[in-house]
Amino acid sequence: GSAGQSFGAFLAKGVKFEVEGDANDYWGKGLSGGTLVLYPDAKSSIVAEDNIVVGNVCFYGATSGESFIRGMAGERFCVRNSGAKVVVEGVGDHGCEYMTGGAAIILGSTGRNFAAGMSGGVAYVWDKSCDFESKLNPELVDLDPIEQEDKDLLLDMLTKHVQFTGSEVAQSFLDNFEASLASMVKVMPRDYKAVLQKRKAEETQSQGNETQAEAV
Repeated sequence: GSAGQSFGAFLAKGVKFEVEGDANDYWGKGLSGGTLVLYPDAKSSIVAEDNIVVGNVCFYGATSGESFIRGMAGERFCVRNSGAKVVVEGVGDHGCEYMTGGAAIILGSTGRNFAAGMSGGVAYVWDKSCDFESKLNPELVDLDPIEQEDKDLLLDMLTKHVQFTGSEVAQSFLDNFEASLASMVKVMPRDYKAVLQKRKAEETQSQGNETQAEAV
């Protein structure tokens, strides 16, 4: 059926909601550890990855949890998301606006002004048409190479996406994983990246000091 406004709002850890059909705006608002799954009605003839199945402003203010959406979302997807990890198959304008944490995996096209005000978290966009950079707001973010930890996250989330939604898009990515990664774009906020690099350097130095102390 159709889920109304703010479906799954503030959903807590250990709780999973699954919708076969479509949903309105504010899906997963304030998501707080729960899991939300959405896929079209089995009797529907629509091609999910070419159609909007959930409304605008999904995951507004989400802090943790996961969600898997078989199809496209409207505008302002993951606005102010601060910790949720989500998969979707396309988004409208202003995706990941003011995002501060979490991860957004987009297996399809985006609208304009992507990542405006994005200061944290990470986004991955499967840019098969090679036009994503023209839709990006580059003021605060860089396009970075995919590293091993990114591969691990993508493999985990896309495997779940197939398991929960039966996504043919995610399955095609997984079937040709290494080749598909070549067109996967990683969007990373500069300041957030600098913080992570500094933290990693401090941890490496601390481990080195501990090793020296043990040797003595």
